[in-house]
Parts: sequence; structure tokens; C-alpha cells
Amino acid sequence: MADRTRYLLAYDIRDQRRLRRVHRVATDFGEPLQYSLFVCDLTQVELSRFKSALLDEMKTTEDSVSIFDLGAPAGRGVKCIEFIGRRRKLPTDEPAIW
Repeated sequence: MADRTRYLLAYDIRDQRRLRRVHRVATDFGEPLQYSLFVCDLTQVELSRFKSALLDEMKTTEDSVSIFDLGAPAGRGVKCIEFIGRRRKLPTDEPAIW
């Protein structure tokens, strides 16, 4: 199995049409924690495809996307996310792509 890294994706999209398209792309590559916050376990190739798909749907002069490297899915990638209030279900320690 290819080496995967866990990423946290957050976005702020200014147009409703682009927002729906970016959300669809994010859903193809990751698991939603909140509407504009996703956790994604990706290889380097998948990460490149993900970024390319996001760039195809967003307007870089108005929209912003942040991608945070959380490390290996079985290590720090799980331990560095803390919930206060209703806990969201995180993917298991086993690497996966949704």
C-alpha cells in the first residue's frame, strides 16, 4: 500500500456555485468534519490530483483553501485533532481514501 499522509482541509469560497463544486471535490477526496473542514488521507499523487481539482473549481483571487499536513494517519494524524462539544467520527487508524 502506498504511503499516505493525513491532511486537514479548510476552505472559504465566496460564490455559492463554486462553493458547491469545491465541496464536491473535497467530498471525493476526504471525510467531512464540518461543512468546510475535511480530513483526507492521501498519497503524494492523490494530493496533486486533489490540488489540481480544487484549482479547477475555485477563483484564486477571491477564494482560499488551506491544507494542513497532520502526519501519518496511524500516528499524530489522529492524536492532534481534539473535539469540544459533539464529537465527530474520525476515520480509523488504518489509511483510507473516501
